[in-house]
Amino acid sequence: MEEFLQYIWQHRLWSPQPVCQTEQGDELEIIEGGLPNTNAGPDFFNAKVKIGGTMWVGNVEIHSMASDWYRHGHHLDPKYDNVVLHVVEHADVQVTRRTDGTPIPQFILTYREETHERFRTLCEHTKSKPCLAVLPAIPRLKVHSWLSALQIERLEQKTEQINRWLEMCEKDWKRAFFVSLARSLGMSINSDVMERWALKIPLGALAKHRDNLLQVEALFLGQAGFLPEDQAEDEDETIKLYLREYLFLKHKFSLPAPVEETQWNMLRLHPSNFPQVRVAQLATLYHKHSDDFFSLMLEARNEKDVAGLLDVSLSPFWKRHYNLRQLSARSCDKHIGPTARRIVIINTLVPFMYAYGKHISNSALVSNAIKFMEQIPPEDNRILRAWRACGIVAQHAGDSQSLIQLERNYCERKDCLRCRFGFEYLRK
Repeated sequence: MEEFLQYIWQHRLWSPQPVCQTEQGDELEIIEGGLPNTNAGPDFFNAKVKIGGTMWVGNVEIHSMASDWYRHGHHLDPKYDNVVLHVVEHADVQVTRRTDGTPIPQFILTYREETHERFRTLCEHTKSKPCLAVLPAIPRLKVHSWLSALQIERLEQKTEQINRWLEMCEKDWKRAFFVSLARSLGMSINSDVMERWALKIPLGALAKHRDNLLQVEALFLGQAGFLPEDQAEDEDETIKLYLREYLFLKHKFSLPAPVEETQWNMLRLHPSNFPQVRVAQLATLYHKHSDDFFSLMLEARNEKDVAGLLDVSLSPFWKRHYNLRQLSARSCDKHIGPTARRIVIINTLVPFMYAYGKHISNSALVSNAIKFMEQIPPEDNRILRAWRACGIVAQHAGDSQSLIQLERNYCERKDCLRCRFGFEYLRK
């Protein structure tokens, strides 16, 4: 209930009154409600209120019951001595005091019952979204503004993940980028195991061998658990070469234990998404672009540039195989297709552009990240289809990422009080 009262106070949704008064009878003018405080201490900082003609600048504390001031121990806590207004729903205590005994002006907050009913409806909704009723009436400019804010929020969230990878990669941006790229190419079904695999690849140590594609492939495949040492005698000669090179590099670099082969998901996968093919593609990318891949990707300005960088021709063995021991029906190149390429742009390239641009204080790089998303067609999934049915159609990938952020971080969590659509619903 206090969260609701704080929301009412922050957005000035209380019932209009001819003249506001404190409970002590002094005329009250609320000039600025203050800044919300999400940490310990009063609920709002730096509020400005005029009480009985005197201007006060300080903090505001909000409670459902006035007696909560004493129940929470605020009368003993110096952090609450600069509270200039105590806002309550029920004044079961007439006077609340600071640690020095001085009284605090108290204001009873009233609101329309309809607003409370709408709040309860928002909190109790299960599958349907009550706020959908007001969406058609919300100006398109407000919708666009909220989607833009959600897009930045999602990029900030992804930046936090990038920072976690940087910690695991000893602040090496190139290696963190490789981990993110591997996760993206794992699609949703193998993304977690691809990430764990990529963290087991010593890119720095492998640099001396990057000119030898066979050795790069061998190390990548071996660390993925695809090269068991107990191979049959009749194995393909290329597989025997892979194993020999992997055992040499494993000993040379004292590699950590590989990913267990059983961790990979193979069911209902299109052959082009088989993890062995993705690992081979990453090996070829590393071999082709050497140490410059991260910089080259950050310089990309459109999908065509990215397509050129991701366009690699695999070694002859992989033109005939989708995995190590199964021949393809015909010999063909296994390219990174348009769908996978756009996933790489949305989930790896753009977040790294944004995060690295902020890291080096390059506003142009941050802007390019936003512009890049506006060039990519929107994604198509159940979340986007549901919002489309409600009348909100994503125009580009930036919009689709915003709507995914809205669904997962607000709708699914029922965090309607932080949502601008929820605000419009309560305000009506």
